[in-house]
Amino acid sequence: MKMHFFYLFPAIVLLSNACGNYLNGGTPEKEEEIATRQIYLADPTIFESNGTYYLYGTKNDPDIQGEGFLVYTSDDLVHWEGPAGATDGFALKKGDAFGNGGFWAPQIFRYNSVYYMAYTADEHIAIATADSPLGPFTNDGTALDAPVKQIDPFIFFDNGKAYIYHVRLQDGNRIFVAEMTGDLTAIKSETLRECIYAEEDWENTENAGWSVAEGPTVVKKDGLYYLLYSANDFRNPDYAVGYAVSDSPLGPWEKPENNPIISSRNTGEPGPGHGDIVYDQNGDIRYVLHTHYTPGAVHPRKTALVELQFREGRFVMVPESLRWIQSTVRD
Repeated sequence: MKMHFFYLFPAIVLLSNACGNYLNGGTPEKEEEIATRQIYLADPTIFESNGTYYLYGTKNDPDIQGEGFLVYTSDDLVHWEGPAGATDGFALKKGDAFGNGGFWAPQIFRYNSVYYMAYTADEHIAIATADSPLGPFTNDGTALDAPVKQIDPFIFFDNGKAYIYHVRLQDGNRIFVAEMTGDLTAIKSETLRECIYAEEDWENTENAGWSVAEGPTVVKKDGLYYLLYSANDFRNPDYAVGYAVSDSPLGPWEKPENNPIISSRNTGEPGPGHGDIVYDQNGDIRYVLHTHYTPGAVHPRKTALVELQFREGRFVMVPESLRWIQSTVRD
């Protein structure tokens, strides 16, 4: 559940970079001060297209007005510009597609030469399309039909089929999967299966009656399927990332013993989680996520990247690899 409480805060950092170079024994011409600003997107995802990385997420920035999904761009996952969306910085803005509020957890992908955004609004899942990753993403104002509230979509293609992993709000936040129709307009209800729910100690540290497993991402490696997810209420500093493994996209799923792989213990930050996998220019694995603002304040949630490695069939986080994602401030 993605509630938002906003705080005013100082957000500009000045970095001093040498912009000259040492040629023929010379010295740098001058030093340029580059102002950067922390990006505040919760439930973030990064989509790569033609060498450009596009960052989206649940808007958490109190200084940016409007509702929908902002987008930032980068050529290297280090230096970011934006918001750069087609409509006031938004790739999808309220009024252009389904939803009156609660715009959460987008996923972007390309299918049949069209850009798609699967997203949550009003605790329902909708799908919008655009001609560019910058948007504007639009649809006919309807959501996917379902008998329950559902959030956090992730669409995964495998062997000619499209699967939608998502969270259903029934007896907790539980992760389900189902096949989709070929035009991505509906869920094949007869294929619906539950994947996992939060039942282990690390997944529900407060022993809440409504346990939470959410934010699914699925990748396929060496013939196996890996489902990364987050557990605990997102306001809990123990919010963390684990994964489960299956030999089929429909499960059953087994949770390895090395969970959680990303937590406050190995990041040093409270509430890390709910993100997505992205590969850098060298093919190394990154996981984009959000953290709490400070140990005493959840909001605005801060966006960051950590490095993952895949060792002997297991995911592990590289120690001390967390890096904040900041955008360049232009005059």
